[in-house]
Amino acid sequence: MKEIEKPKGSTATVLSLAELLAQQPPTPPPSLVEPGLLPAQGIWFVGGEPKVGKSLLVANLALALAAGSDRMGFPVPAPRRVLVCQFELPLPQFVHRLLVMRRALGPAADHHLLVDTRAVGHLLSAPQGLNHFVVAAKAAAAEVIVLDPLYSTHDQDENDTRAMAALCQALLRLRDATGAALIVVHHVRKSITRDEIGSAFRGSSALHAVGDTYMLLTRPSPQLPTVELRFQFRYSPPLPPRLLKLDPQSLWFSSAGAAPIASSVRHKVDPSDVAQALSTRGGQLRYNQLRLQIMQQTECSKRTAQLAISQACKQGSIVHNDGQYCLPL
Repeated sequence: MKEIEKPKGSTATVLSLAELLAQQPPTPPPSLVEPGLLPAQGIWFVGGEPKVGKSLLVANLALALAAGSDRMGFPVPAPRRVLVCQFELPLPQFVHRLLVMRRALGPAADHHLLVDTRAVGHLLSAPQGLNHFVVAAKAAAAEVIVLDPLYSTHDQDENDTRAMAALCQALLRLRDATGAALIVVHHVRKSITRDEIGSAFRGSSALHAVGDTYMLLTRPSPQLPTVELRFQFRYSPPLPPRLLKLDPQSLWFSSAGAAPIASSVRHKVDPSDVAQALSTRGGQLRYNQLRLQIMQQTECSKRTAQLAISQACKQGSIVHNDGQYCLPL
């Protein structure tokens, strides 16, 4: 039988296990940010409520990566070339923010941190937009690409799983075409619980299939310049929560130790608690009033109160009639 000839000049795309093993380095490449937060060509999602400090923290990370500095408490084994694509601030304001941060760091990041000055208006969800980011990353020889925020890079419905899955494929194509790791700033759903991390991100059913690391920022107290970080990894156990404190003069976050263990556990709200909440307020309430009463009475989350109301209705512990919730006759 005549052997099938390979086309001249072609590169094999189907390899045997022996060939794949021969191409592998003797040890896996180190993470760009330790401990395991940003693997080589990994995708790291950073999320939180508005104005919690996501963009400041990610700018710190970009500078630390470019300088090879672990001043934030995240070890950075070596300097990396970082391309920042940010859409929130006008360029002069963003450069001023970097200038303030640079004073504490010195010139170590000057030639490794690069900014896409024409990122605004280009969409990952469009072929020409994706091409723009690929070309910019290759021109920068970027090892890390920062996208801040994700919603400015697309025009898709974030409540549509298919649309978000297509956007995630665009992220993967950007990663594969450039060989770079991605740090992606994204917002979270409303009314999330403390136990939610990866699932707290908008469009999370699709995002969960593409990210390697998820980091959620919350502010334990509105009066303090401290944020709590919680982590979730796709392939390994999460890190313990930790605290960072912001210096408003330098605009740098620094480690403030481990986050304290919550003094109270999550409350499971029973239908009897819902009935008790109605009785306490006269036996008849609108939905928002009832939900608030349950939250105050049991110290539970909004989501838990909503589920409890639904369960109580199914069991007949309360009755919904003409926009009001009341006890059964």
